[in-house]
Amino acid sequence: MKKDQRDITEEMLRAISTLVKLVVVLIIAIVLLPFSFYYSDSISNFFTPAKTKDTAVKQEDKNPVNAVLEASFWTAPDIGSITDAEQKAQVAYGQDLIAHTAKYLGPNGSVRKSTNGMNCQNCHLAAGTRVWGNNYGSVASLYPKFRARSGAVEDIYKRVNDCLERSLNGQPLDTLSKEMQAIKAYITFLGSNVEKGKKAEGSGLKELAFLDRAADPEMGKVVYAAQCQSCHQANGEGQLQPTGDEYLYPPLWGKHSYNDGAGLYRLSNFAKYIKYNMPLGATHTNTILTDEQAWDLAAFVNSSPRPHKDVPYDWPDISKKPFDHPFGPYADDFSEKQHKYGPFKPITEAQKKREAAAQQKLTASNQKNTLKN
Repeated sequence: MKKDQRDITEEMLRAISTLVKLVVVLIIAIVLLPFSFYYSDSISNFFTPAKTKDTAVKQEDKNPVNAVLEASFWTAPDIGSITDAEQKAQVAYGQDLIAHTAKYLGPNGSVRKSTNGMNCQNCHLAAGTRVWGNNYGSVASLYPKFRARSGAVEDIYKRVNDCLERSLNGQPLDTLSKEMQAIKAYITFLGSNVEKGKKAEGSGLKELAFLDRAADPEMGKVVYAAQCQSCHQANGEGQLQPTGDEYLYPPLWGKHSYNDGAGLYRLSNFAKYIKYNMPLGATHTNTILTDEQAWDLAAFVNSSPRPHKDVPYDWPDISKKPFDHPFGPYADDFSEKQHKYGPFKPITEAQKKREAAAQQKLTASNQKNTLKN
């Protein structure tokens, strides 16, 4: 009898011990759960070897936090939903022009021979539909709009031709041409689910924190060799498709790349672009490059030779030039080198002070005029 009681007592103690352990584990899980949401990406990237990063990217949709985040971003409407046959054909042609621009307008283009051989989607990923991939989600809703670069109100036609002349280093399209009308129809359709005057979530490029130093082209060269060279080649010339009529991987510098008047020639734009989209397999939720690597890589690529474009009418009001516009003159005393490579914090802080002073002056002037009246 005493033996049975002892066995029962031991079993009860084991059960209590197990229960206590479960309670402790549960408490720890509850305490750590909020931190897992904030740091899951960092932890994943830290423990994931470089060779298995692509596998990690493919698994990202299983993260419930990422799933909720993705659901809040703009999604391109389906061309298959267009019921009018003529409109559907025009929009589909516009999509093909964006995805395979070189086939129509490149050095051996079937429509004309006028661009460097890159495709629009080399800069506007997935034919302008990828989240934070420089997509077209907000173009239809925000254009026409005033742009400080030209000092004028621009429409979609002007914006498209800017890309053709700068990023594709080519000639503009006639606004009435079949190709321009198709591109406009496609871009307008993509933004048909965005309210006029609103900016779609996840459109354009995702912001990237400044470095506390200048970006370093030499350090970027090391990153390029390790992360980019296998696709874009040692001399940045890219790789053509076997057909030879467009690029599998676009040239990052040289005569067939974007010229120095293009938006990606601004360091911040290129750093944002590669941070959240490159190298192949990276996404905005599973990045591969560190912030420093992205800035340094951008500095290296944009230090390499490329076509020059004369743009004497850009930035008629020099006070509106972006902090990283690489060509003077400027409304401040910072050098061209600092405007190109940084550090950018001192420039942006000076800009804010200048703008605040100008606003105060304008307010005082308005108040003075009001009193006179």
